[in-house]
Amino acid sequence: MADELTERIIGAAMEVHKALGPGLLESIYEEALCYELQLQGIAYERQVAADIICKDHVIKGQRLDLLVEKEVVVEIKSVSKTPDVAISQTISYLKATNLKRGLIVNFGERRLIDGVKRVSV
Repeated sequence: MADELTERIIGAAMEVHKALGPGLLESIYEEALCYELQLQGIAYERQVAADIICKDHVIKGQRLDLLVEKEVVVEIKSVSKTPDVAISQTISYLKATNLKRGLIVNFGERRLIDGVKRVSV
């Protein structure tokens, strides 16, 4: 299911990928994507804490790469193929934050569109 905000995020990621190409560290892409979101006037938060609840016990230590417009969780990867566990990880983040939409963006793919996955709960 496409929506305007996720389309804008994907567009920003494509701008970053076009400028940098694949093969860099995730932290580089995270910084570059934040800069591109800023240039496009899209609000974001970086490395947001997301507590996990296990049997009424709060476990700290999880961090979202990006939270865009307080609506979309963005998980950034930089590997040759997006691991299947990334989907489970993003679903866990969505549940922890009570949000519905997430994106996995794998900058390691030769063509970025092959590395973008939409996740929803």
